[in-house]
Amino acid sequence: MNKQKIKKIAAAMMVGTITVGMLFGCGKAETAGSAGGVKILYTAGANDDPFRTSLSNAIESSAQSNGVTVETKLCDNKLQKQVEDVKQAKANGYSAIIIRPVDPSTALQLEVAADGLPIDFLNNMPDKSRLTANKYIYVGSNEEQAGKYQAEYVLKKLGNPSTMNVVILEGEKGHSGTIGRTAAVKNTLKDAGVKANYVFIDYANWSDTEAETKMNLFFKTGQSCDAIFSNNDTMALGACKALKDQGMDPASIPVTGVDATADGCASIAAGEMAFTVFQDADGQGKAAVAAAAALGKGKTISAVKGATEDGIFVWVPFVPVDASNVSQYQ
Repeated sequence: MNKQKIKKIAAAMMVGTITVGMLFGCGKAETAGSAGGVKILYTAGANDDPFRTSLSNAIESSAQSNGVTVETKLCDNKLQKQVEDVKQAKANGYSAIIIRPVDPSTALQLEVAADGLPIDFLNNMPDKSRLTANKYIYVGSNEEQAGKYQAEYVLKKLGNPSTMNVVILEGEKGHSGTIGRTAAVKNTLKDAGVKANYVFIDYANWSDTEAETKMNLFFKTGQSCDAIFSNNDTMALGACKALKDQGMDPASIPVTGVDATADGCASIAAGEMAFTVFQDADGQGKAAVAAAAALGKGKTISAVKGATEDGIFVWVPFVPVDASNVSQYQ
């Protein structure tokens, strides 16, 4: 057999191997060394908004940079599929699991399914009673801080009013971000002595189109509002679109979001959205991989940046963003 023919056969075999790797299973594996045998499963509902996509990308990138094997499995927001993926993790040789839970109230079910493997819950926090030091931990940002930053910005922007008509566009029902951010807005306004009239609160599920539709329905009631608080940037952008639909200048009412996405920051720079809070997807992804790798080796999370002394949380700080500093996040 001549050398040219051998090269062609070898090339064909390589293509076949790559194709099998791309098609095998429902997830995408990122491998760069064994990191002492640490193999991590990352399971999440779906990458259906810019932040979630960035978070998944950050996990895969951090794993590759640090020689950790990570396989990502998306369950299309189907709880039972997520549970089944977790059940199979131990038999499939994983050392630890990163879970962005479809429903954080199912934490106990997921822990049972993990059959002793450590779990790093990410970006959707279960009740603290379901967390155990250096075993079942949480990585994310303090959701109450985001809502507090939003409310403080609006209070300053409006000159510390005594009364306000308030609209809140919420994310997914039951999501820790929805609960924490909304509660913090309300508590901060209350603590500031503001008599807040909540003229409209509804779930828009992190979606710009749902937010736009909900806001246009609100405007049909003829009520006015002084501020629009959105649990994320995507919904805030939908609110700005609704204001334009009504022939209003988005800058006439403070519209605030969370995440500091590229589109959100561009809107602030253009003078439409007023404010957002930077949620560090890259930081959360890196912290999740570092914590899961430590737990997978039987270690504690004490060496992970942002870890609390009780071994239960790894916090990645939020940062306020407005027109004065938005250029730093574009």
